[in-house]
Amino acid sequence: MSDLRIQQPDDDVTLGDWRYVHNEIIPTHLLSLDEVRERAQRHHLEVAYLGGVVVGCSTVRPPSHDTSTATVIARVLAPHRGQGFGAELYARGLDRARAWGAEVIETVVLSSNEDGLRFARRHGFVEIERYLLPGDTIAWIDLRLS
Repeated sequence: MSDLRIQQPDDDVTLGDWRYVHNEIIPTHLLSLDEVRERAQRHHLEVAYLGGVVVGCSTVRPPSHDTSTATVIARVLAPHRGQGFGAELYARGLDRARAWGAEVIETVVLSSNEDGLRFARRHGFVEIERYLLPGDTIAWIDLRLS
């Protein structure tokens, strides 16, 4: 993993790379570049590259003023899974969430993403809720780090 480079997206190219990974893994909720720009103002986003190839991205939603719960999401494109990239993105996200004072860590996974569910469970997350967003046909699963 010595060639792995992780950075905050800071221009339209890197924001576009983050968007690409998000939209590949979450086809039920495609984001525009403008939506990603707005999200980058509210959340901590990172994008991972192996050499010059995008392999994954992450999102950390900070704890709100009335809760100590942060959400950490790591996404890795299917051809690059099982090589430790998700674990690295997750570890960085967890560090960021804890630096922000999070006492509870949650994640959210699309129920059709079996690799993502296995990853979350392997890293100590347990399911707390399943739900459909308006217009969706595939459930979301909220999980909490136990």
